[in-house]
Amino acid sequence: MLAADPVALANRLRPVLLRLNRELRREIHSLGINSGQASLLFQIKGRPGMGVRELAELERVSAPAMSKSIDRLERAGLVTRARGMDRRRVGIAVSAEGERVLASVRRRRTAWLAARLKELSPADVAALERALEPLGRLLEVEP
Repeated sequence: MLAADPVALANRLRPVLLRLNRELRREIHSLGINSGQASLLFQIKGRPGMGVRELAELERVSAPAMSKSIDRLERAGLVTRARGMDRRRVGIAVSAEGERVLASVRRRRTAWLAARLKELSPADVAALERALEPLGRLLEVEP
């Protein structure tokens, strides 16, 4: 079997991934947060105590822009800020309400995706399962 042309494959894969992402993002609108806020909550949950500057670097935005985003999450009761041992550094953590929202986000997205997977043939599901590992490796490759 010949390897697919990377540009042709990218042109076919990109719109599918974008549409899948868009559909998954729609599942959280009723929770009162947007997909960007959900993404930040997931990042913070994975790195509790991280500072605003670190989070800004991770998300590739300016520190002032990230600070505004964190302010909104804090006003909504989804994150907390706490001073660490170094009094100059303030760490961010997901609050109990933020944890509840994240669990709801995960449940809704999983339910949406599982319902669609049930509509596919066993062969299609097996093909998707085989594609998971190489798709994951795409995220590890640095351009």
